[in-house]
Amino acid sequence: MAKQVKKIVAIGGGEIRDSETLAIDKEIIRLTKKKRPKLLFIPTASSDSEDYYKGVDNYFGKKLGCKTDVLYLLKETLSPKDIRNKILNSDIIYVGGGNTLKMMKLWRRLGVDKLLKTAWEKGILLCGLSAGSICWFESGHSDSMSFYNPKKWKYINIHGLGFIKGIHCPHYDSETLGVPRKTHFCNMIQKIGGMGIAIDKNCAIEFFDDKFRVITSKKSAKAFRVYKKNDKVISKMIEQRNKLMPIATLYER
Repeated sequence: MAKQVKKIVAIGGGEIRDSETLAIDKEIIRLTKKKRPKLLFIPTASSDSEDYYKGVDNYFGKKLGCKTDVLYLLKETLSPKDIRNKILNSDIIYVGGGNTLKMMKLWRRLGVDKLLKTAWEKGILLCGLSAGSICWFESGHSDSMSFYNPKKWKYINIHGLGFIKGIHCPHYDSETLGVPRKTHFCNMIQKIGGMGIAIDKNCAIEFFDDKFRVITSKKSAKAFRVYKKNDKVISKMIEQRNKLMPIATLYER
């Protein structure tokens, strides 16, 4: 049997109900090489929001022609076998946004983390935005504490699944209480070091085994490498090219 290509598309953000990420989502479907791929939506981070799934079904199902299904882990009690079957019988696994901390804790408790690794190794395409992009990295810059205390919270660094190296920051071009998220993320890198991979809304990075490329659904959207050099934090744009680049270049300083 031919070796399966491991595929992840990490999306920085965007509203699917407004088709903001349409070009990216069409690319996700194209990568499956199937006319009507099976897409499994995992809305754990949004506390199994049914409205979120309805939006995904309308968009990916009715508009883009996928066969959609949903994996509820909070409002339904599925057997380990049922969870495994849903995950491993998909062509695309799309993880929604929300509370990354809550999601990662539940996934690890239920063994979903291990099943997602199996899916990845099997060649099933993994993707998602916000919490659904943080989860694939070693760790991520998360607003999860805002779900517990909306009036007083700070960004935290949450351990992800580790399929991709680095500390990920989605919504890099957004603001929180008038302060650019870029500022918050650069402050985190200043404190803890490491290589940050930051992605604007309407921008994504495709990862194929040991190669990558940046794709967008909006011309101005970009992705950045954020790292500390000589005690100074540098945010360097990742060049957008049509061809795939060696992933080692993503971590150069």
